[in-house]
Amino acid sequence: MRPTRLAITTAALALLTACGGSTTTGGGTAPAPGQTGFVPPKIDALRDLGTGEGQVNLVAWAGYAEDGTNDPKVDWVTPFEQETGCQVNTKVAGTSDEMVTLMRTGQYDAVSASGDASLRLIAAGTVAPVNTNLIPNYTDVFDGLKSKPWNSVDGVAYGVPHGRGANLLMWRTDTVKPAPDSWSVVFDPNSPYKGKVTAYDSPIYIADAAVYLMATKPDLAIKNPYALDDKQFKAAVDLLKQQKQIIGEYWSDYTKEIQSFKSGDSVVGTTWQVIVNVAKSEKAQVEAVLPKEGATGWSDTWMVATKAAHPNCAYKWLDWIISPEANAQVAEYFGEAPSNAKACEETADPKHCETFHATDETYFSKVHYWTTPIPQCLDGRTGVKCTDYAEWTRAWTEIKG
Repeated sequence: MRPTRLAITTAALALLTACGGSTTTGGGTAPAPGQTGFVPPKIDALRDLGTGEGQVNLVAWAGYAEDGTNDPKVDWVTPFEQETGCQVNTKVAGTSDEMVTLMRTGQYDAVSASGDASLRLIAAGTVAPVNTNLIPNYTDVFDGLKSKPWNSVDGVAYGVPHGRGANLLMWRTDTVKPAPDSWSVVFDPNSPYKGKVTAYDSPIYIADAAVYLMATKPDLAIKNPYALDDKQFKAAVDLLKQQKQIIGEYWSDYTKEIQSFKSGDSVVGTTWQVIVNVAKSEKAQVEAVLPKEGATGWSDTWMVATKAAHPNCAYKWLDWIISPEANAQVAEYFGEAPSNAKACEETADPKHCETFHATDETYFSKVHYWTTPIPQCLDGRTGVKCTDYAEWTRAWTEIKG
């Protein structure tokens, strides 16, 4: 069924083990880019596009598959259904862990996976390589989003890039003064905003602490916030345990974060641009910034399930969602940079791509895209074991207490 409201569900449904190690069932011998250290199962991509099966079942972030239910003016699903005959059924997920759990049920055809889910899905054989020749709009996707460690393996694409954005720092302008430009405002144990600081409720938030430590504790030598050895990981966890003392609440339902900022229960914390947009539209006195230390962020990829019951409709959806018109609509509605370069000509706001830095690789060089932590250090170090996602999930439970 389609979601009846634009909402993200609460905490992750399960603690999931990391990918990596011996997850192969055959295939080549080359490791994934970025020294990811695993060879994915041998799975063939779809060779030919056939007739649509009449429906497609999606797992998506809120705001990625709008059909007019939440706002009659926001609808790129209905035109797709009319053109292809593929009825869209969307399950909104609130976290990457939830997406992985849902995709493992085998009930869904495609997923809008962020980098902290995509490697797990690839390594487990849950998703298949995609034949980009069957996706005409892939040609116009920004080169800066293609063939990345989180959406390809050994040069083979495992999906189509949807868009990208940074995890920002948001604050109430009537309370937090002066305007912050650093993550220190959410990590200072003596913060004057104690009890009104908020943070994203997910193990991947450990990377946010690592980004801050990269800039403030150079002696830790953190090069990649998703590649943390024991010492680096302990430092990040200790920082978050210290932060816990000033946290008012953790959020994973973005409607709740909006309400919290509107009421003043939260006055500063991590956020997404879409939250800023909606909060402002509802008269909340908020602003947001990419802090000087940089930030984590996302580059989402639409991926097709290996055992998709409706693969032809899934492929049609992948091509549709990165088409200039649809990609412009979703990027503008959600508040992110589109993946299709031609989408910049289709946005209602002619300055949208400038605002969201769609072509600004210097800006995005400060953004560390969500990536699944695995034992093989993603920063290229050898002879050192890095902490994997299972360790991150255990630590996150301990951090929250």
